[in-house]
Amino acid sequence: MGLSGSGKSTLLRCINRIHDPTSGKVTVAGIDVTSLDRRGLERLRRQKFGMVFQRFALFPHRTVIGNVEYGLEIRGVPARERRERALQVLELVGLAGWENRRPDELSGGMQQRVGLARALAVDPDILLMDEAFSALDPLIKREMQDELLTLQSRMQKTIVFITHDLDEALKLGDRIAVLRDGRIEQIGTPEEIISRPASDYVAAFTAGVDRSKVLTASSVMMPPDPVIRPKDGPHAALQRMRRHGISSIFMVDNDGKLLGLVSASDARAAADRGESSLINVLNKDVSTVHEDDALRDVFGFGNGTSWPLAVVDGEGKLRGVLVKGAILASLSHPPDSWNKQLQQPVGRDQHAAL
Repeated sequence: MGLSGSGKSTLLRCINRIHDPTSGKVTVAGIDVTSLDRRGLERLRRQKFGMVFQRFALFPHRTVIGNVEYGLEIRGVPARERRERALQVLELVGLAGWENRRPDELSGGMQQRVGLARALAVDPDILLMDEAFSALDPLIKREMQDELLTLQSRMQKTIVFITHDLDEALKLGDRIAVLRDGRIEQIGTPEEIISRPASDYVAAFTAGVDRSKVLTASSVMMPPDPVIRPKDGPHAALQRMRRHGISSIFMVDNDGKLLGLVSASDARAAADRGESSLINVLNKDVSTVHEDDALRDVFGFGNGTSWPLAVVDGEGKLRGVLVKGAILASLSHPPDSWNKQLQQPVGRDQHAAL
């Protein structure tokens, strides 16, 4: 991503050598694209790349399915096979039933879906998208972004997406390269770009971003220690809570999966009753969030309760604890002060109600 004139489209066109780089190399699957002759380059483009353009670039004289079949047609795929493939991808992009319409009978969003279907029909390893959604109305643009994320979760393709829209880059990108005057200022995850800008330019570029949409629970969580396990009794739990100055503690199994939480008052009551196990006082109704959840999505979890908020992974393993003070610091302080803020000692019980 970058401003107009920063070199985004030029870089994209160097990847499939629509433009010849003046220096350096472009390698795709170990192949030096810059060294290929015309025939080798054509073969690579047909086998590896699909491209979606900003202005759709549909053939007005062809029907929807004719446009989608085009890449397969120039590959020499038999008519019946390419028709079946085209129908499959049209259904994939939500255009089943529209195959016999002309492009001028479709809305802008539908035309862009045809362009996407045409690129997908050849089953490329790499999808190149040059500001593919910038010509669309805002509502249709958001719908197409959501559609692309859904398709990507199913296809698992490599997608190089060019945009000057920071919100779009943050929404779609696993990694973002910020360009300025033909040079890459920084490459990183959306969270790295926002929280650790590599230059004043990147910091200024991202200054207006709603950080709660980008930062995740894992970026501000505290380590989950101390924890207890099912073998531990009330006295062991109380000792660890006293040592760390907390009034509750998580219980995990031997694989680190979260089982629940024990409060200091319940552990003391169990000890007074002479119980050797904490199972009877284990609170299993603990609010949890996933480590990849955006901070804006964790607001409201745990409201009305004084229990800590646990951060778990996809297997239910305890990865950390969210502290309210750290969340507020990460959202209210400039990036270069976040690490200092998060390094300040904070009691775990300050994360009570988010």
